[in-house]
Amino acid sequence: MDHKRNHPMEESILGASLSLQLLLLMMMTLPPTAESYAMERPGCNDTCGDVPIPYPFGIGPGCFMDGFELNCTMINGTYRPFSDDVEVLDISLLLGRGRINNPVSSQCYIDGTYVLDHGWFGLDTPYGQYRFSHLLNKFTTIGCDTVAYIKVENKVNDKYRIGCVSGCYNVESLTNESCSGIGCCQTAIPKEINYYEVWFENNLTSSDVRNFSPCSYAFLVEADRFNFSTNYVTTTELFGKQVPVVVEFAFGNGTCETARLDTTTYVCVSDNSECVDSLSGPGYLCNCSKGYQGNPYLVGGCEDINECADKDNNPCSGNCDNRPGGFLCSCPPGEHGNPYLNGTCSPDQNNFQAALILAIGISVGVVVLVLFIFGIYITRERRKLNQVKEKYFRQHGGWLLYEEMRSKQHLAFKIFSKEELEEATNNFDDNKILGQGGNGTVYKGTLKDNRIVAIKRSKVINESQTKEFGKEMLILSQINHKNVVKLLGCCLEVEVPMLVYEFVPNGTLFQLIHGKDNISHVSLETRLRIAHESAEALAYLHSSASPPIIHGDVKPSNILLDEHYMAKVSDFGASMLAPIDETQFVTLVQGTCGYLDPEYLQTSMLTDKSDVYSFGVVMLELITGKKAFCFTAPDEERSLSSNFMSAMKENRLHEILHNQIVNDEEIELIKEVAELAMACLSIRGEERPTMKEVAEELDRLRKLNHHPWAHHNPEETKCLLQGSPNYDDPDYYSLDGR
Repeated sequence: MDHKRNHPMEESILGASLSLQLLLLMMMTLPPTAESYAMERPGCNDTCGDVPIPYPFGIGPGCFMDGFELNCTMINGTYRPFSDDVEVLDISLLLGRGRINNPVSSQCYIDGTYVLDHGWFGLDTPYGQYRFSHLLNKFTTIGCDTVAYIKVENKVNDKYRIGCVSGCYNVESLTNESCSGIGCCQTAIPKEINYYEVWFENNLTSSDVRNFSPCSYAFLVEADRFNFSTNYVTTTELFGKQVPVVVEFAFGNGTCETARLDTTTYVCVSDNSECVDSLSGPGYLCNCSKGYQGNPYLVGGCEDINECADKDNNPCSGNCDNRPGGFLCSCPPGEHGNPYLNGTCSPDQNNFQAALILAIGISVGVVVLVLFIFGIYITRERRKLNQVKEKYFRQHGGWLLYEEMRSKQHLAFKIFSKEELEEATNNFDDNKILGQGGNGTVYKGTLKDNRIVAIKRSKVINESQTKEFGKEMLILSQINHKNVVKLLGCCLEVEVPMLVYEFVPNGTLFQLIHGKDNISHVSLETRLRIAHESAEALAYLHSSASPPIIHGDVKPSNILLDEHYMAKVSDFGASMLAPIDETQFVTLVQGTCGYLDPEYLQTSMLTDKSDVYSFGVVMLELITGKKAFCFTAPDEERSLSSNFMSAMKENRLHEILHNQIVNDEEIELIKEVAELAMACLSIRGEERPTMKEVAEELDRLRKLNHHPWAHHNPEETKCLLQGSPNYDDPDYYSLDGR
């Protein structure tokens, strides 16, 4: 059992500690089925209120297996089963799943005070394997300007952290039963998880939304039993409430093969029962064998089904003889025929032969009719499939793109079919996955001409963008810059278009900085070169592309490295094409925590200065070797940008620099890089330099590094950085999340 713990930075934390006994109960929950066979031990209660209690669960001495004890408590005039203080909603043995009530974590602004309520669950018991269902549960956040994280662990202590962002401008922007990021956000959790914690980003709540959105909520919930209501945002309706969550269970740590070897712990004790390996992780479950029904965890619990007592359960046309695990049909004495076919038992041979001929004729006729109907069905389904492909192709602007390609014969861009990309990726085999992100999955593929490519299979596309998609593909295909990943083609005959890029072999900048072979062996010159090449690419997208392109998700994992470790900016899943006469757009806030522009979070206005802010964080990672956001660090050091600004203000930059680059020869150059990053991280976008100015400054610093004897005027850098933030302005730190 995991015990409740106090967090020193919270005003109030209500943790829910769950005995694994409870979880076992929950995990086994499924809708109860009516059964005529005993499911509990003799003399034990078979229900608590309206909830069936099957063994190995039980109430009272001798009625349960170790770790499966329940108590039946009256709540509001109705008896309900509990394990410790957690209510069990239902129990079923068949698939090893169950439901329990799970408290909602909240962060509310009530009467001028923040009230925080965080929760966690832990599963740990010697009697079985237990985990939250990764297929049936979703991590959900509700609120405006809300960022929440869930830290999860599995049985082998693998740890994952998953975030979900929900935002809105006003009540009118909310939609009932819509959980796509506006007021409500949902995301999946990994499999085999037996522990989780919930955390809120405390400083993102804006005073602009408090008057209609007093609370932020975060919780793990069974997805099919949760429907979003706008009242959840505008009221405190969910404060202190509970929601159902599905838990799965299995016995032991191995397979059925190993479990049968130890008869002292093997739990499939009933005759005519069988062991089934768990589909959701290690361990096993028990089922009654075919032809038997009951409880496989009780001695003698699986009893024979009498098929002969129910005509619907047997096809006998004559006599039915029930047998253990089945039945036997026979014609009455003096009659002949096939007793398994209704009406074929006859009193003499002639009738038998006639019936046999009739049966054969009918069978042949039925087979011919079925084949004919099946042929018509296949033809219609193929026609429907082609119509769907044509619909998506036309909807995404495929014909416009096709005509433009014909008029521009020099354009090295191809429209691929769905079948070509399936063949290139072995039907999108998991072994072909290069990476996964918020916008989709990237696969490695080999085309028929043996070219190796990267194929991006996106998750969703904005409905308002579908008509312009072909036109946007034409614009992106004409981007020709050595530091931008080349778009080779696309597939438009699917619901969400797929993109085909050139393959870049040496991984990402994130892997270079934070991987096993970290950046400690990379020289300052190489780091400056990668930063300069990346800045050149973004400057090209902002200034030279027509119309300009805002990347929208600049981070090290979207900067690829080719065979010569040249930087190539990639992943335009969050990008926008900007009309020449417009500089900003109202969008649904998306991106990666730690790189998001604070001004963008507050206004939802995506501009080219949003890319500048994100690039400033990338420069910090290059000179510090630290991640943009570290969940395990103390609160004041979690955000790299906030930690950096504090260090600059307090003149302790050397404390956060990577130890491999701190030396007397290059410290002045590093300080200038830090000043440039500081300018990029200005809270106000208008005070940040353009990407073109950033690229020019990095080019100057690279040349200075090559020729340290060259004339150097520090005032030149200060001129570029004159829009740097005022550290004495308290608004700076509040906007940056500190």
